[in-house]
Amino acid sequence: MPQYEPMTDHIFHGGMYCRQVFRHAGVLVVGKVHKKEHFYMIVSGTVAITTDDGAIEVTGPYLFCSKPGTKRAVLALTDTLCITIHRVDSDTVEAAEDELVEEEPNSMYTVGNQVNPIELENLQ
Repeated sequence: MPQYEPMTDHIFHGGMYCRQVFRHAGVLVVGKVHKKEHFYMIVSGTVAITTDDGAIEVTGPYLFCSKPGTKRAVLALTDTLCITIHRVDSDTVEAAEDELVEEEPNSMYTVGNQVNPIELENLQ
């Protein structure tokens, strides 16, 4: 599939880290394994998303409580805005990712939802 770099805003405030991620309809995003519990919100739009109970279709607004070890696949059925909120000790995106997600050397994304140029090159 063509690689897609979702529009991502990073906000730090009061020991919290918020990732606001917009994706266009038809885009599939597979996240990384998270180390800590956090909130995952579908703010607007409709997605098909993996959960502990299998894949479901959800239209925002909708809130999930994600547990440690969670990795989600999210298919945007419409243009969609999703937000995650994490407790952190960090105050940079790089430090927050180290704190929050498991290392995945073959991930299609680097820090901050940037497409990994090495993995993209490997696909060609």
